[in-house]
Amino acid sequence: DEHAMNAPMNPQCHVIVMAKAPLAGYAKTRLIPALGAPGAAALAMRLLVHALAQAQQAGLGSVELCCAPSARDPAFAPWAGATGITLSDQGEGDLGERMERALQRGLLAQHRVLLIGTDAPALGAGVLRAAAAALDKHEVVFVPAFDGGYVLIGLRRPVPALFEGMTWSTPLVMQHSRERLAQAGIGHAELAPLADIDVPADLVHLPAGWL
Repeated sequence: DEHAMNAPMNPQCHVIVMAKAPLAGYAKTRLIPALGAPGAAALAMRLLVHALAQAQQAGLGSVELCCAPSARDPAFAPWAGATGITLSDQGEGDLGERMERALQRGLLAQHRVLLIGTDAPALGAGVLRAAAAALDKHEVVFVPAFDGGYVLIGLRRPVPALFEGMTWSTPLVMQHSRERLAQAGIGHAELAPLADIDVPADLVHLPAGWL
């Protein structure tokens, strides 16, 4: 029955939050011209806290915080041993290699995996639940970003073509992802696009009172 589907004893969808340690000069460096290094790091921490809270509130199953430079960085200490959150290392490689490795690991343990960053404050628990539900009918789900990338990817099985040789952090990531899926004959779902907070012009998309 539906209640059993949502019971935490039977996790239906693993959620991975990819995050850099919220340290001055390391996280959200493109916002330093507007906020200063300490301000950018403080916002990075707020975004991280928010993303993890949404992942837990979604109630989809296990939540993993996938950390850079490492899960042992003191910045991640608040979540070490937290109920319902496991910490892991992003490891070496470009963004695609790190994302694919985390997703592959998640898919070994679960039938469905969602991966998000921390840059999209509008990516709430309801969006996560909608993305997980889309994997009932599709093998891949995205929440595109207004800047041409995406802020969420969900998979029901490995799709290496989405990660290998992709030029990341460009306005063409989402378009290239669509083209690669079409070439592979893999159907996908897309939810409504959201803003991510990368550069000073994006700060208008922060919730009121966040700065």
